[in-house]
Amino acid sequence: MTDLLKTSLNRRTVLQAASVGAVGVSPALRALVHAQGSDAPEKKEVKIGFIPLTDCASVVMASVLGFDKKYGVTIIPNKEASWAGVRDKMVNGELDFAHVLYGLVYGVHMGTAGPKKDMAVLMNLNHNGQAITLSKALADKGAVDGPSLAKLMAKEKREYTFAGTFPTGTHAMWIHYWLAAAGINPLSGAKLITVPPPQMVANMRVGNMDGFCVGEPWNHRAIMDGIGITANTTQDIWKDHPEKVLGTTAEFVKKYPNTTRAVMMAILEAGQWIDASLSNKMKMAETVAGKAYVNTSVDAINQRILGRYQNGMGKTWDDPNHMKFFNDGTVNFPYLSDGMWFLTQHKRWGLLKSHPDYLAVAKEVNQVELYKSVASAMKINVPKDVMRTSKFMDGVVWDGKDPAKYADGFKIKA
Repeated sequence: MTDLLKTSLNRRTVLQAASVGAVGVSPALRALVHAQGSDAPEKKEVKIGFIPLTDCASVVMASVLGFDKKYGVTIIPNKEASWAGVRDKMVNGELDFAHVLYGLVYGVHMGTAGPKKDMAVLMNLNHNGQAITLSKALADKGAVDGPSLAKLMAKEKREYTFAGTFPTGTHAMWIHYWLAAAGINPLSGAKLITVPPPQMVANMRVGNMDGFCVGEPWNHRAIMDGIGITANTTQDIWKDHPEKVLGTTAEFVKKYPNTTRAVMMAILEAGQWIDASLSNKMKMAETVAGKAYVNTSVDAINQRILGRYQNGMGKTWDDPNHMKFFNDGTVNFPYLSDGMWFLTQHKRWGLLKSHPDYLAVAKEVNQVELYKSVASAMKINVPKDVMRTSKFMDGVVWDGKDPAKYADGFKIKA
C-alpha cells in the first residue's frame, strides 16, 4: 500500500498530494513503463463509462481524489443510461474503458451480446454486493426466498416476470442460477426481461416485475421505498464472486499500453483507499450518491457498503462478505476460472450453442500478465494460481478443471 493510503486523508490533502504527483509520473508507473521503453501514457485523457451503481465507486473516486493525475492521466467518468449503451460506446470507441458487467465483456468477445469484437478484462472492480429483490406483493403471500417462491408459483399459476440488467451479464446469470437452485426453470417457468439498473425500482413500483437482480443501491432503495424485500444477496449465491470489471477493447490495450496501465493503477489505488477505513467508505458514499453519479440519498448507499443489511421484513444482520473494492488485492485479480464460469453459464442457458475452448477464451480476454505487472509495480499481492475454487449456494463446486462437464451437469438448463 502506498504511503498516501496509510493515513486517512481528507479530500484537500489527497488533491494536494495528487497535484504534486502530477508534476512527474509516479515512481511506480515510471519503473513499469521504463521497462517498456517509454515514460508516459500515450493518451492523457480517457473517458470511462459507468452505470449509476455503488460499484462504480473506484472509477469515480480515482477521478474525484486525483489519483488519475498522479499516474499522468485524466479520467473523465461518463454516466450511461444502460448496459447496451455502454457496450455500443465501448465497441465504437466513444468510451476508452468502462465499469462494466463481467459477462457483457465475454458476450461481446463471443458475439452473443451483439456484434463480435475482441475484448479485454483488465481487472475486477469489486466482489459481492448485488442482491435478488422480490416484490412486497410476493412477500406478503409468503414468497421470501427461492423455495417459498417456488411453492407459491406452483400454487398460484400465472406468468411470473423477473428482471436482469443485460442478457449475458452478471445479474442475468445470478437470477438464472438462483431460480434454478430453487427448482424453477428460468427459461420455461418464468419470463425474464432486461431493465437498466436505475429503472428497476420504478418498474417494480408499477407492477412490471415480480423480482429483479441488480447491484446496490437499488435493492436497498426498494426496501426504503417499501416496495421490495431482499430474498438473497449474491454473496449468498457465490461468496466473493466477481462482479464489475474494468473493461476495454483488445485493440485499445495494444494501441495504448501505458495509458491502460496508468488507468489501472489509479483505479486500484482508489479501491485501496475505499477499503482502507470506515470514514473513507462514508466519504465515498457521500460522493457517489451525488447527482452526477448514482443520484440517490446517501443512506441508500452507506449501510450496505459497511455490511449492515436488512431484508425489509424486520431481519437485520452484519454481512462480512459485503461489497469490497480491494481487500488486500484479492478483489482485483482477473482469475481465468472466473471468466470461464460465465461462459459455462452462457452455454447452460443456450446463449452459446456449443462448448467453446473455455480456457483459451479466458486467456484471450483476461489480461493476467498485464495485471501482474501493474500489481508488482504497486507492490500488491497476486495469487499463485490463475484458477480458484468456489462453492455455490446449491453445494456445487466450480474449480475450472472440466468446464464442459460442469456446464452440462446441471439438471435445469436450456
